[in-house]
Amino acid sequence: MNEAHWHLVVNHIPIIFPIVGVIVIITGFISKSEAVKRTAYLIFTIGALSCLAAMNTGEGAEEIVEEISGISHDYIEEHEESAETFALLSYLLGALSLLGLWASFKKKSFSTILSVVVLLYALVVIYFGRQAGTTGGEIRHTEIRSDYSAPVSEHEHEEEHDND
Repeated sequence: MNEAHWHLVVNHIPIIFPIVGVIVIITGFISKSEAVKRTAYLIFTIGALSCLAAMNTGEGAEEIVEEISGISHDYIEEHEESAETFALLSYLLGALSLLGLWASFKKKSFSTILSVVVLLYALVVIYFGRQAGTTGGEIRHTEIRSDYSAPVSEHEHEEEHDND
């Protein structure tokens, strides 16, 4: 496997983990279970760590993909910037989650407030994860670009000429 293949293998993990973490932490709020909230904190932390793999394989993937004809360097740069922002926010989510985990175990008075902050911040991270994923997909998938116009099929092309 080359770097581009590795990047495709690992790049979805940092996007999925915060989504799962949000589901788990909400479950912790509903069930009033500190153990479930702690699980969410661990999920957020693992998600942050998985960003390291995605970011480390991104550079190698960029060098490979830049050599493919028809690939716009602008899309690669946009994705790189979006991924860097997402990674930084994810690392902060991981750090907040470790703090939340510590506060939960130590039964600190601010533990509940911190879990709400982590939940809200995780939603922000998910938004930026969507941005990073979308801009990455736009590099090769023209059909998801905002400026996409579907090609005219042969049948539609024939109908246009029949109407002339």
